[in-house]
Amino acid sequence: MAEQGRIGIGIGGWVFEPWRDTFYPDKLAQKRELEYAAQRLTSIEINGTYYGSQKPESFARWREETPDGFVFAMKGPRFATNRRVLAEAGASVERFIASGILELKDKLGPINWQFMATKRFDPADFEAFLRLLPASYEGRALRHAVEVRHDSFRHPDFIAMARAYGVAIVTAGDSEHPQIADTTAPFVYARIMGTREAEPLGYSAAELDAWAGRARRWAEGERPADLAHVADAPAPAGPRDVYLYVISGYKERNPHAAMSLIERLG
Repeated sequence: MAEQGRIGIGIGGWVFEPWRDTFYPDKLAQKRELEYAAQRLTSIEINGTYYGSQKPESFARWREETPDGFVFAMKGPRFATNRRVLAEAGASVERFIASGILELKDKLGPINWQFMATKRFDPADFEAFLRLLPASYEGRALRHAVEVRHDSFRHPDFIAMARAYGVAIVTAGDSEHPQIADTTAPFVYARIMGTREAEPLGYSAAELDAWAGRARRWAEGERPADLAHVADAPAPAGPRDVYLYVISGYKERNPHAAMSLIERLG
């Protein structure tokens, strides 16, 4: 068996009222929803950090409510990314990094810096933003990903820039957003958005098999040939950690799609 990195599969957040009818058991206390979800998934992307700051006590509690080996990704704050001049985001980035995220300890995964679909690729300004992302904080290594949603980012210069800074480009799957599946970091971050109400597991069996296969190839250091890449030269081969989240689409089905992927990956 080929050597491979760790694969974390999950959903965005854990508080969604319709999941109380389709995922969580009847009468499960809301305060136990994270605990329940974390026993069935291997990762969750925290969305609340995009909209506002969280308390260090919250990060510590989420760490305690999840099993060993579980990992959280999280969105960076919109105050850093939703601005005209990204080079001026330094204070917002610093506040977020110092807000208590290290309370997650070994369960701290990558940070997803998500940009609006109207944000175009300005090479000088975007590189200035990448310079603001610390490689570590208080001795803890940090992983960063950027989720860009404008076609102007489908440019070899952007791929080279992300690779130079070791920042992952979020791969958008089954969505209206441009797909950039180039590997630019020691890990891969994917968000798939094509779940449908008509499919009990969100995706068809063939589609789930395909995404499980792509995750496995990424983890083994390979480049899935059926995804859209920008640069001709692939990244150096080698095992990579993979973080894959079932997001948007028909959200009621997302936990079941994620669990089905975990089952396929063994």
